[in-house]
Parts: sequence; structure tokens; C-alpha cells
Amino acid sequence: MENLSVKPPLSNLQAELLKLFSMNLPEEVLIDLKKVIAVFLLERARDKADAIWDEKRFNSDWLNQIQG
Repeated sequence: MENLSVKPPLSNLQAELLKLFSMNLPEEVLIDLKKVIAVFLLERARDKADAIWDEKRFNSDWLNQIQG
């Protein structure tokens, strides 16, 4: 197995995740946590996509046009 080294400083996210990793969570809790993170990231991606859509002034006509 490859040795991994951690180079400080850690980001705030990395530090919080390390706190979680020190806990021995039951599998069902770990699955729930993964779902929460996935939903969070999906919402962020959708918000970013919506902002770009609005910024570029895309609309359904444009979408239909590029779909052919």
C-alpha cells in the first residue's frame, strides 16, 4: 500500500471530514451521510447551472434548436 502524507494546512472541509473519520459510524449512518453529501453537491451544481442558464439568457426555444 502506498504511504500517503498530509501536507498542512488542511482546508476547513478536510478538517471537518477528518473529525468524522475518527468516529466509527454504523454502515447505515455512513450511507445516510453519503446521501446528504450527494444531495448537497447536486443542489449546488443545479444552482450553478441555473445561474449560467439565466446569465446566458437560454430558454426552451434555444434548447429545442440545439437538439435539432
